Amino acid sequence: MTRKILLIILILIVLSACAGVGETQNDGGQPSAPTKILAETPIAPTKTAFVPAEPTAASTGDPLQGQAGPTNTPTPTRDPLAWRDWPVIPEMTAGAREIFVRGQELGNDPARFSKIGDCETSAAWFLADFDAGPERYSLGAYAELQAVIAHFSGSYERTSLAAKPGATAASLLTPLWADREQCGSTESPLDCELRVHKPAYAFVLVGSNDVPHRDRFEENFRKVIERTIELGVVPVLATKADNLEGDHAINQMVTRVAAEYEIPLWNFWAAVQPLPDHGLLEDAFHLTNGPNFFNDAEAMKMAWPVRNLTGLQTIATVWKAVSSP
Repeated sequence: MTRKILLIILILIVLSACAGVGETQNDGGQPSAPTKILAETPIAPTKTAFVPAEPTAASTGDPLQGQAGPTNTPTPTRDPLAWRDWPVIPEMTAGAREIFVRGQELGNDPARFSKIGDCETSAAWFLADFDAGPERYSLGAYAELQAVIAHFSGSYERTSLAAKPGATAASLLTPLWADREQCGSTESPLDCELRVHKPAYAFVLVGSNDVPHRDRFEENFRKVIERTIELGVVPVLATKADNLEGDHAINQMVTRVAAEYEIPLWNFWAAVQPLPDHGLLEDAFHLTNGPNFFNDAEAMKMAWPVRNLTGLQTIATVWKAVSSP
C-alpha cells in the first residue's frame, strides 16, 4: 500500500511539470474547478540558429518513406493490440469521410481545425510557427506541405478554448474548466471550442495527465470523441510519446477507440522512437526541443520539430483524403 502511494506521488510530481493548472476530484469522480498547483515553467524551443543541411532519409527520419500517399479508399481497420506497428501518418478511414460530410451540413468550416488537449497541445510552439511566417520554419524536402499551411491559415497559432495545461479527458467535458468570458455557464471546454471556432477537424491529444486515474480515462475519452463526432468534427487522435503508466495502457486505449470509431490515428509514439532518448527529456515526459527546420539534421533529432512535421503531415493527409470527391 505504501509503495502504491509513493508511486502515485511520483507520477503527480512528474505531471505537475506540465500541469500549471491541476484538477481536483469531487465526490462524483469528475474534476472540479481548476486549482493552482505550481507555476508553469514552459520549455520553449531553443533559439539556436542551425545551418540548414540537405535532408536524407536517415537524418530526417521521414515517416512517409516507403508509404503511399492518401487515397479515397478506406483502409481495413488495424489491430489495436499491434498499435506500435501502426503507421505514423493516418490512413484513410470510412468514419472520417462520413463525419466530414455531416459537419459540412452543420456549417463547419473546412479550412479550420482545433487543438483539444493538454499542455503539449496548448503550447504556443505546437504548430504555431506555421502561422508566424517562413522565417520561423523551413520545409526543406517537404515543400508540398505549403499548401496545407495556406489552407488552414489562422488555425495554427490560434489559442484554443479546449487546450489547457493539466487537462484530462474528464476536464474537457467539465463546464468549470471552461472560459467564463467566452463560454456558456453550462458549456464544457470541448463544446465551447467547437461552437466558437466551427472547425471541420480537431486534434484530440490527451492521456499523460490521466495516468493517476487511468481506470476512468477510456470512458471519458470516448465521451469526448462521441461528442466531437456528433458535432460533425473529424477527431484526429494520437499516441503519446511517454509511458508514465509503465505499460502503454493509455496508448492502447487511444488506438482501440480510433479503430472502433474508424477515425484517424497519428502514431506519434512511433515517430519519436528513432530519436535520442525517444525524444524525451530526463523527466521521461517533456519533449526535446529545437526549431522547425526540417532540412536540418541536428534539429530533426529533437522531438518538437518531429511533432510539428508529422502533425502537419497528418492534417494534410486527413484533409486531402476526406475532402476529395
